[in-house]
Amino acid sequence: MSRLLGAGQNSNYQIEKDESLLKYDHPVLIRKSTDRKSPKGRPLKVSPQQVGEQSTPVPPPPKSKPTSTDTTKQEAQEILNAILPPREWTEGTQLWVQKVSSAPCTRTDVIDLEELLDIKLYQRQARQTGICPVRRELYSQCFDELIRQVTIRCAESGRLLSRVRDEIQMTIPVCQTLYESGVAFGMRKALQSEQGKVDMEKKITDLDDEKLELKKQLNELKSQCDAIEKQDTESGQIEEKTHEEEIQFLKRSNLQLKTQLQMILTPKK
Repeated sequence: MSRLLGAGQNSNYQIEKDESLLKYDHPVLIRKSTDRKSPKGRPLKVSPQQVGEQSTPVPPPPKSKPTSTDTTKQEAQEILNAILPPREWTEGTQLWVQKVSSAPCTRTDVIDLEELLDIKLYQRQARQTGICPVRRELYSQCFDELIRQVTIRCAESGRLLSRVRDEIQMTIPVCQTLYESGVAFGMRKALQSEQGKVDMEKKITDLDDEKLELKKQLNELKSQCDAIEKQDTESGQIEEKTHEEEIQFLKRSNLQLKTQLQMILTPKK
C-alpha cells in the first residue's frame, strides 16, 4: 500500500484522461472540409526582381535524402501502427487521430508502468481471482505497452509478441465460454439436486409414516401372540392337571383291581 501511495504522489503516475496504460503520442486534429476547391489555381505572388528573371529557368531545390535513422524510425512507426492501430474519434466535423508513441523506453518507464498498473487495479477495484473484465482490460493495456516497448528495440520480437497476444485473446473467450457452460451445468445440477432433495424428503416422510404403521401392527401382533401364549399355557396346565388326575385315578383303580385279584386267587382255609 505504501508503494501505491508513494506512486500516487509522483507526477509521473498521474492517470491520463483516456485511462490507458499504452503510451500514445499527442492527438492530431484532421479537419473535415465540405467546401469544394475552386478550379482556378491560387495566384502566385512574385517580386519585381523575379519578373525580370522569368526568362531564365530556375532549377528546383534538391530533395533531401532521408537518413538511415529517419528510415528506421519510419519503419518502426509503420510496424507499430500495424501491430497497435491508431485511435480515431470525431468531435463534430473534426477527426482526431492518436498514434502509438515510438519513443524508446527506459528501465524507469517499466517500473513506472508496473506501479501505474497496481494503482489502476486498486482504484478500479479489480478482483484478484475469477473472471474480471476490469483486470483483463488493464493487463491487456499493459501487455500492449510491453509490445510497444519491445517493438521499438526489435521489430521481429514485437511481431511475435503480437501473435502471442492475438492467440491469448482468442483463447480467453473459449475459456470463458467453458467456464460459463460449467457454471450453467453446475446450476442445473444444483436445481436437480434441490428437486431430488424435496422428493427424497417426501419419500423419507412416507417411509417414516409407514414405519410407524408397521410398528403399530407389530405391537398388535405381539399382544395377540402374548395372549395366545398365555392361553396355550393355561390350556396346557389344565390338560396336565387333568392328565395327572386321570393317572392317579387309573393307579387307584389298578391297585383296587390288583387287590381284588389277589383276594380271588388266594385259597380259603
